[in-house]
Amino acid sequence: MKNSKGFGAILIPSATVFLSSACIMIIELVAGRLIARHLGSSLYTWTSIIGVVLAGITIGNYLGGRIADRFKPAKTLSLLFALASVACITIIILNNVVGNWIWLWELSWPTRVFLHITMVFLLPSTILGTISPVVAKMALDKGFATGRTVGDIYAWGAAGSIAGTFLAGFYLIATMGTIAIVWSVAAILIVIGILYRPKFIPLYIWAIILVVLAFVSYSSKDSIHNLAVSLKLDKPKDTAVLYEAETPYCYVAVRRLSDNPDTREFVQDKLRHSHIVMNDITKLQYFYTNIYAAYTQARAKGKKNLNMMVIGGGGYAFPQYLEKNYPNANVEVVEIDPGVTKAAHAAFGLSRDTKIKTITLDARNYVDQLLEESQKTGKKKLYNFIYEDAINDFSVPFQLVTREFNEKIKSILSDDGMYMINLIDSYDNGHFLGAIINTIKETFPYVHIATNKISLPDLRDTYVVAASMEPFDAEEMFKEFDPELKFKNIDSKGLEYLKKQSDGIILTDNYAPVENLLAPVVKQSAKEILARKYLSTAKKYKSETKLDKAIKYYKMAANLNKSMTTLCYNEVGTIEARRNNTSEAIDAFKYAIKLHDANKNTQDVIGALCMNLGILYNKSGDSENATHYLKKAITEFNKELAEDKDSYILMNRIGITYSMLGDFDNAAVFYTKALRSSKGNPEYFDNLISAYEKGKRFDMAIATAKQLLKMQQAFGQTKDAQLTQKRIKYLEYQKNNQ
Repeated sequence: MKNSKGFGAILIPSATVFLSSACIMIIELVAGRLIARHLGSSLYTWTSIIGVVLAGITIGNYLGGRIADRFKPAKTLSLLFALASVACITIIILNNVVGNWIWLWELSWPTRVFLHITMVFLLPSTILGTISPVVAKMALDKGFATGRTVGDIYAWGAAGSIAGTFLAGFYLIATMGTIAIVWSVAAILIVIGILYRPKFIPLYIWAIILVVLAFVSYSSKDSIHNLAVSLKLDKPKDTAVLYEAETPYCYVAVRRLSDNPDTREFVQDKLRHSHIVMNDITKLQYFYTNIYAAYTQARAKGKKNLNMMVIGGGGYAFPQYLEKNYPNANVEVVEIDPGVTKAAHAAFGLSRDTKIKTITLDARNYVDQLLEESQKTGKKKLYNFIYEDAINDFSVPFQLVTREFNEKIKSILSDDGMYMINLIDSYDNGHFLGAIINTIKETFPYVHIATNKISLPDLRDTYVVAASMEPFDAEEMFKEFDPELKFKNIDSKGLEYLKKQSDGIILTDNYAPVENLLAPVVKQSAKEILARKYLSTAKKYKSETKLDKAIKYYKMAANLNKSMTTLCYNEVGTIEARRNNTSEAIDAFKYAIKLHDANKNTQDVIGALCMNLGILYNKSGDSENATHYLKKAITEFNKELAEDKDSYILMNRIGITYSMLGDFDNAAVFYTKALRSSKGNPEYFDNLISAYEKGKRFDMAIATAKQLLKMQQAFGQTKDAQLTQKRIKYLEYQKNNQ
């Protein structure tokens, strides 16, 4: 055995294994953020990431040991680092490609997550895993003592893993963003490869290619960016994105949904967290925020100096609503992620001069601080309302849903205060929702649960759990806030069902298996995502007039998501009608109605289906069925109109249906209503004139046509005005010759 050559000789192997191990851990942490945009962040994703990376390291160690015995270490390491650099870039490409493979979404959710992560991250983990055994062999070849050498290599490898973990978690992700980190790791790896073999030309060639690819990926020029998209180094630009950033906790984006009004959505990872109408903050877009607002309006009456705490800022849509409607209230937002607050300021309407106080802490820590301060000072700060908006269907901060936390909330809530929790579950699953209800009832005697009126039992939906120490009439509060608010209460029978579904679980700090309780809902989410992908594919084929394929994908979407069945089969019927396949179209529309009723769907869509059936039966000469379905369409449209009294589209549809039945007087009544509500839509003018004409009410037809002519002349619509003048002359001719 040769004598040790000192610290300097062991430095290179130690530094090598330190850097390679750091790179592995950086890639592992980045994996979680890259995957979240496709799959969210859940127990499944992190289990798969950790398992796949460890599997890659294991395979790499196994292969690396055999490679070390057969080849010279220095040359081998140069090649391995170069391959690892290439593999890092494949992460970007494969993540973009695999995320769009529809066949993967057809698998079970855990399998889909595991395969996606395996295809993207197994190869780079394996290649990086081969490095440590080769480095150990290189160190042993220098004549160091075996035990000490192996110990040093393991120690430096572990130290590198620790350094990479802290560096990525505390600094790199928030500072650089995940994609930039992958490019940087690839660059570091090829530099190390070159240092091990500085005269090996292929290494320099890859280094040049890497620089060029990075330039292409980050170029702002459209032509170059299109090249990056074609190489799968980037995704097509989403022109609707107004702001995006990597925060210490998630990917944040603000997208514009419409220009007029300026409506935007706030996205965290893959979750659409909130919507906002920029010029009308009081127009709440989500069901649960309207429920929050209803409770607040009812309990805030006659009170001054209100204290309100919102746990989880999201896009700050609801906190801004509170600030606008209760200007004298103290509104606090407990948001752990400063990047969320920054995004809300930048693109979601949160003013820099806002009176909303943001506390950048975990809500559990903040509540503990409040309790500690009250013990020290003897003064307790009490809140009238506490709203929890930090839960989604993929990840739940378990510390905010336990009995212990509820007790802390109770201690800072006024006697007549209200605590509200917004969560996602499906009624058929009910494991998580039931556990939340069981737990909150341990602390609060009065609890009420509301969900969407159109909620389907086997699909995910939003539930609002409200709790108080004093009784409250939730239904009365909702009706007083907005008589048109659509909601469904969970009654005593439903509560018993949910208790059974959750096995009576009480969530505590020592036992809160929230991920397991939500596992079926996460799987259901995958089906819904796949259904949307099928629906998007169907629309694409329809626009390309590949109608057989469009029908196929509409039916596939309907089979996966019951809330889409009526929509999809309505589209199938429309396509068949367009192809003059009247019998097939009738069957599709009837099937859509059958599925709507079988699924206990309360969406107001039957009117349009009945109207289509009436048109088709009329076309086929079956006047009896045509009349039956047209009358039914009017009944259904009137039901919809009762829910949406200002809908001129519905008024116009009712007018059209009456016209098809030959009832031109009633048609004229609804065309007139549509015209007034739409403030002069030319289409409705034309429909009204036609109804008067067909009903032989020529004076009314002429008067209406003259109104249209006046409007066209005022707006300089010369050609349209000329056509209307000719129409007036013809109407006068008919009047004189009737």
